[in-house]
Amino acid sequence: MTALGFLYPGHSAEDDYPRIEQLLGSDVRVDLVHTDIGEDARRVDALREMGSPERLAAGLRDLRLSGADAVVWACTSGGFVHGWDGAHEQVRSLALAAGMPASSTSFAFVHAVREIEARRVAVGATYPDDVAALFADFLRAGGVEVTRVRGSGVVTAAEVGTWGEAELFALARGADTPDAEALLLPDAALHTVAHIPALEKELGKPVLTANQVTVWECLRLADRRVNAPELGALFTREPIVQV
Repeated sequence: MTALGFLYPGHSAEDDYPRIEQLLGSDVRVDLVHTDIGEDARRVDALREMGSPERLAAGLRDLRLSGADAVVWACTSGGFVHGWDGAHEQVRSLALAAGMPASSTSFAFVHAVREIEARRVAVGATYPDDVAALFADFLRAGGVEVTRVRGSGVVTAAEVGTWGEAELFALARGADTPDAEALLLPDAALHTVAHIPALEKELGKPVLTANQVTVWECLRLADRRVNAPELGALFTREPIVQV
């Protein structure tokens, strides 16, 4: 059994995680602990506070009891708003406090882009433009070329959690560019997992979404790879037969 641990802020799209667990197979367990979101606001100061060491440490107390093999801070904006170096420090602190390998969704996107061997990506963000621009800066710091960044101006995770298929596909279509080799949808409050195959079929390219890459990153930390085509191109890099 591979046990994956996640610290997820608040309650918005956490139901993506049991769906992913079901698609991964019976020998992968997904353990999710909700952290205190503080003020639900897509402002840099509020996002920095949401990912503070104190809030993450509080979540770890419960997660340690689950026997997780690795842990990921399942929040994109709560990582990249610290910048490349600050996000590294956040992850280092998390690993030390947890006593296990750790990462964050922000780094999961960079690693996933490398995994699918994409060089240029488009970004469809629910965030206000200034926050979306910080994510693009983070990707560039990781060596990823960004062809377009589309922000949506949504100021709370709670509102994003109400978005359905129509809003999701409109965001994806509006953000994509012909020269992008993949489309990134960075908000962990956005329900995406049920729609990834359809998005990839419509756009004709890999689609990376926050909760999808978060789980992939935790599997990577646990030295476990799974072939799960219903989770998109990212999960088809391994042979179907697992040794």
